[in-house]
Amino acid sequence: MSEQPEQNIDSDASVKEELPIVAHLLELRSRVLKSVVAILVIFLALFYFANDIYTFISEPIRAYLPEGTSMIATEIASPFLTPFKLTIVLAIFISMPFTLHQVWSFISPGMYSREKRLAVPILVSSVILFYTGMTFAYYVVFPLVFGFLTSVAPEGVNVMPDINQYLNFVLKLFFAFGLAFEIPVATFLLITSGVTSIESLTAKRPYIVVGCFVFGMLLTPPDVVSQALLALPMWLLFEVGIILSRLNRKNRPKPKSETEDDATSEEESNETQEKG
Repeated sequence: MSEQPEQNIDSDASVKEELPIVAHLLELRSRVLKSVVAILVIFLALFYFANDIYTFISEPIRAYLPEGTSMIATEIASPFLTPFKLTIVLAIFISMPFTLHQVWSFISPGMYSREKRLAVPILVSSVILFYTGMTFAYYVVFPLVFGFLTSVAPEGVNVMPDINQYLNFVLKLFFAFGLAFEIPVATFLLITSGVTSIESLTAKRPYIVVGCFVFGMLLTPPDVVSQALLALPMWLLFEVGIILSRLNRKNRPKPKSETEDDATSEEESNETQEKG
């Protein structure tokens, strides 16, 4: 008879342990569904303008095509699927703030107040920097890259890019520059979390510069112009992250132990002056 109450107690304890896990999983599912619904709503709103959106995205290369030439579609379904794919990707990019808000709402209850104060500016700056990288790619990099690539075509070769290949090309550049512009945030997080230090990163600056060019070579198409246009901003953004970390270290309040040591040293110096 005594074994039955013990079994009931154990089962109640296991149920209490399982309930928070189930609740977290249900909340995670709810957040994911909300993000997916947001992407679908934005996609449906943009789908009617899919061809206009592709015309805008293809403007940087169409401006440099020789007279009498145009972009072509080498696959049967490309005229439909290519704007369709672009609209989906654009819907994901536009919904990014809402998706990050859902992620933040899921993880924020388990964070300390100091972590929350630090996380909110980082999330906002990450979104802004990603969009800034894409804007930089479209208005600065694309004209230079396509102007160079179309000008070096061999004589007798008509430059007539395929619409699907062009889209894959620019999406890769958009992602590469959006990711590269996150370097200040990544540098700041590494230093703030104690993974590395300002002095260590400063000492390794030559290797980081080389790494920027290697990263640019891997993420961009095989041409020197786009590689350099990605590597140089990455280096400059790394320096921005170092500067922000220095400012954060200056503004950070001292720990209590350091404050107490400073106070005792001041008291000792005052006592020696009085004795003198």
